Amino acid sequence: MKYIRMCLCAMLAVVLCSAFTLEKKEKPVYVFGVGASFKDSVVYFTEVQLLDSVALDNNGFLPGRVSYAYQMKNYLEYEKNKLDYTCAIYFSESRSKLEKEASKIYKRYEKGNTYVLENIQTSDFSFRKPEE
Repeated sequence: MKYIRMCLCAMLAVVLCSAFTLEKKEKPVYVFGVGASFKDSVVYFTEVQLLDSVALDNNGFLPGRVSYAYQMKNYLEYEKNKLDYTCAIYFSESRSKLEKEASKIYKRYEKGNTYVLENIQTSDFSFRKPEE
């Protein structure tokens, strides 16, 4: 009888714990990229884009962020014929925060008139979720 009571208590605890676990709601992830080269004065900026079916990991990082940087690098190499560009990816769950960050970086490059800034439209290039 004591054994059955302990088993029932353990099963009840498992059911209660599983019923009340907090499911993490997936928030949308936004991203934009910057491509710059030490050999060229042109700096490329993508628009802020929404990534489909992507969620940040437990540490708040974008999974596969290196792949997104290489997507932009490959676009610049093959479509724009711009070699030796380094691409950086910025991401956030808040579109407004990311747009503020993008304008801050844009203004930093704009200062001094030493760089030519070019925007890449979403119709020309968009980030895709890397294959797993």
